[in-house]
Amino acid sequence: RHPLRHRRHRRRHRQRPAPAALPAHVVRRGGLTLLTTIVTALLAFAATNIDDIVLLTMWFGSVGGSLQGRHIVAGQYLGFAALVAVSLLGALGALLLPREYIGFLGFLPIALGILALRRGGEDEEEESVMQRISGASGSRGGGLFAPPTWTVAAVTIANGSDNFSVYVPLFAATPPTQLGVMVLVFFALVAVWCFAGARLAELPAVARTISRYGDVLVPFVLLGLGAFILWESGALGVMLRALGMAPGSG
Repeated sequence: RHPLRHRRHRRRHRQRPAPAALPAHVVRRGGLTLLTTIVTALLAFAATNIDDIVLLTMWFGSVGGSLQGRHIVAGQYLGFAALVAVSLLGALGALLLPREYIGFLGFLPIALGILALRRGGEDEEEESVMQRISGASGSRGGGLFAPPTWTVAAVTIANGSDNFSVYVPLFAATPPTQLGVMVLVFFALVAVWCFAGARLAELPAVARTISRYGDVLVPFVLLGLGAFILWESGALGVMLRALGMAPGSG
């Protein structure tokens, strides 16, 4: 009897169905989605902020006096946070201003460029143009939220006004569970961009170029940036139509 009961127990044990395994695509789906979100965030950030490297290099190459590295980093984060916040609102359908009107922010770097041209001949305190337009001339640094921080933030916002056309549909198409990951990747890349700008400004060739030609180039870079923002966003067309100067108007 005992061996027979043992055989029956073993037979029942063998016939017990094994737990069903999850399909391979289900197991891999979470990891692939996360990886896809990170890669998408990397590509979107790089495509929309490549020109920020130039501005950051000029900012860091002009550190001194009223402009310090902490102001550049804080201003870059403040400006980019504003861009992300507005883009999130746009993804929720709450963006009231059309892209063409947001493009009028391009007048900000144009105004700074004109200010830089006007002050270009001033030799007082041997400050660079970037230092003079960034805050109170001659002040030694100041707090984290001193005027230079807000100047850097304002230029960042103006320069990133064309980012809305990429970020708004991207955020709208991203599931909420992945949207937080995308935003975190964006903010991590801001630190990478700041680090790259600071390191580029320390390269001997770049540092010499900024020191020698910075005061001449900066005003025209800002003017060109503002003009590009006005044109690329469609704000220039709106302005021309309002003045009756657009083709086909009147």
